[in-house]
Amino acid sequence: MLFQHDFMLRALAAGVIVGLICPAIGIFLVVRKLSLIGEGLGHASFAGVAIGWLLGTYPVVTAMVFAGLMAAGIEKLRSLRKTQGDVAIGIFLYTGLALGVVLVSLGRSFSVDLYSYLFGSIVTVTGLDLLLMAGLGIVIFLVLSLFFKEFFCLALDADSARAGGIPAGFLNMLLIILTAMTVAVSMRVVGILLVSALMVVPVAAGMQVAKSFRGALFVSMVFSVLSVLAGLVVSFYFNLAPGGAIVLFAVIIFAVTLFSGSTAFLHAIRGRSMPASFPVNEKAKNF
Repeated sequence: MLFQHDFMLRALAAGVIVGLICPAIGIFLVVRKLSLIGEGLGHASFAGVAIGWLLGTYPVVTAMVFAGLMAAGIEKLRSLRKTQGDVAIGIFLYTGLALGVVLVSLGRSFSVDLYSYLFGSIVTVTGLDLLLMAGLGIVIFLVLSLFFKEFFCLALDADSARAGGIPAGFLNMLLIILTAMTVAVSMRVVGILLVSALMVVPVAAGMQVAKSFRGALFVSMVFSVLSVLAGLVVSFYFNLAPGGAIVLFAVIIFAVTLFSGSTAFLHAIRGRSMPASFPVNEKAKNF
């Protein structure tokens, strides 16, 4: 039975947390057309995992530190406007991936445990992993409760938000670092190579059926949790890779919503602009 195994109970609990925090962060990235930043940070965090593996320390912590540094570097390079955002992401993606490959080669072998970080594994979720995920989830929802309107305004119209007095630099850095932390802790369930999909695909599905920003956020979180739970259950009974199963269920949900959704929210976002003097509390009023 599914619930007779402690590791599966931990995996399901971790899956619910990951299913909630990934779209909570991802929706702001998708609206800002930064969907691939999670992919970049996922590959960059591979070096952090390799560092932890070589040093014999907890790889999730080293991945969080390394991914956080990479995230700060990406945002700094973007803010200086010396290169385009996608180029900045690509540079740090390839740097982290190359460094990870070199560090793994120093170990003279490819660890099975390291493989689980790349593709996810329901049997490797530990109590410490669960505590880190829960702690990060609390931090993310606390930050969103404090700065939801500001994040929304930056996602909808960054130039107007800056002109309106919103601290764009601080909030952009905060968002990308939270993204890095989310990627690092989620890789135990979904895997480094697929974690960004959980930040994008459920959000894309939610946007197909919701009519407001808050509605899209809520629906995408529901879709994400359903995808994670279904993927974990199927992978348990059929001995499949959990990360791949989770993402495939998310894609199936997106495909269903694509042909049945109203896309009212998508049209609203694409056609909406706001003047610089628009008050912050009014910007998010209808969303």
